[in-house]
Amino acid sequence: MFSFEDKKYMTKALTLANHARGKTSPNPMVGCVIVKNNKIIGHGFHHASGLSHAEINALNEAGDDAHEATMFVTLEPCCHYGKTPPCVDEIIKAKISRVIVSNYDPNPVVSGKGIEKLQKAGINVETGLLQDRAVRLNEIYNKYITTRMPFVLVKAGMSLDGKIQGPNQWITNEKSRQLVHKMRSEYDAILVGKQTVLNDNPYLTSRIKGKKNGKNPYRIIVDSRFQIPIESNVFANPEMVIIAATNAAPPDKLSIIKKMGARVVITQTVNEVVDIAQLMKQLGQMEITSVMVEGGARINASFLSAGVVDKMALFISLQIFGKRDYLSVVEGLDTVIRLNDACVKRVGDDVLVQGYVTKRG
Repeated sequence: MFSFEDKKYMTKALTLANHARGKTSPNPMVGCVIVKNNKIIGHGFHHASGLSHAEINALNEAGDDAHEATMFVTLEPCCHYGKTPPCVDEIIKAKISRVIVSNYDPNPVVSGKGIEKLQKAGINVETGLLQDRAVRLNEIYNKYITTRMPFVLVKAGMSLDGKIQGPNQWITNEKSRQLVHKMRSEYDAILVGKQTVLNDNPYLTSRIKGKKNGKNPYRIIVDSRFQIPIESNVFANPEMVIIAATNAAPPDKLSIIKKMGARVVITQTVNEVVDIAQLMKQLGQMEITSVMVEGGARINASFLSAGVVDKMALFISLQIFGKRDYLSVVEGLDTVIRLNDACVKRVGDDVLVQGYVTKRG
């Protein structure tokens, strides 16, 4: 049984891990706290891929005091050489006496092996403390490392009657729009269809108030025949653009944007358009671990129909548009989509509903 104090320190480690949200891809977010005599003597988190892991940062702060101390870490310490050396070796060298791990690492290279190595070194290892929170924290990493497919979020702003299209005005409020920009910074890529680019000519960047250098994701445009203009705003930073097209796209136009620095992904066709499932596999091969879909009704339907959506975030305003010819959040879906583990919160006078696509039928 874990004590109240154990839970307190693991909560601290989880909070530390969350500081790096959106910055560690393709690695997980990890936090670590080292405790001795009921006092934190070292703490740290993994800041970014290629930098020191959480355990190393905490051990560096604790120094020689780590001897006989307890380590709380949100994910199983690594036991293999990647961009950095194995953490388990440093934990053993520091003579930590007890390690409490929230969750096993689902990475087949690590899973169970890091804990086993610590135990063989005589360290008392306990697992499962606040495991549900740790799993949810790294939902993107967990899917990607086990499937090599990106975690997919479908985000939409809609009226109370389910319309994503209405009069020439914002559907959701300023607070919701700012939250969307923050969400963009937490995903590797934003994806829209060609019609969004043609209608709105967006930049698809992350613009967060008070932050000059927010993280901008890749901009993926699904455009089977590559019909968007090369002068579109998304090409302001062409090296961050990925065009998803088919063999129907004009080669000369594709050649031009490749020379500009953009990338092109060609898929097979499904009903004469991009094969979404194949696109996700190709993006996974490019180490894109997460995709936030901000497209229109038909793009949303195509992703849900392909069975690649993990989560939905629906910002609902307290407006009713009513017109039949306004598009709904999804158009052309043949199956019923259910959201589980849903949570609802107010964002100003909007309502945000988030849930996981766990049942389709």
